[in-house]
Amino acid sequence: QVQLVESGGGSVQAGGSLRLSCAPSGYAYSSGCMGWFRQAPGTEREGVALILIGVGYTYYADSFRDRFTISQDNAKKTLFLQMNNLKPEDTAMYYCAARTYTSCTWDTTAYGYWGQGTQVTVSQ
Repeated sequence: QVQLVESGGGSVQAGGSLRLSCAPSGYAYSSGCMGWFRQAPGTEREGVALILIGVGYTYYADSFRDRFTISQDNAKKTLFLQMNNLKPEDTAMYYCAARTYTSCTWDTTAYGYWGQGTQVTVSQ
């Protein structure tokens, strides 16, 4: 059974930084695609950043390219999202997702595994 456990969320002031982590269990982590999505109340879940496991290719939604960095620690089999210069509009629940296909997509329905989410709140 695959489980994705996120951590690292919290409350920060605008301009601050947070580093989210996603620790998968039961997931091969040798291939496939993992990524971060977020959802604010009343909005649809949107993609933030993706990474092709093993190969290391990264993909960013345009809104986050300059401030967020996705990375992987192959030794610890952990996924990270470094978020800098946070803005109040970044307030949302952030989810880690994984799919076993060796390609990345922004389509949330293509991801079979999701974490429970970690809340990020950015205040003025």
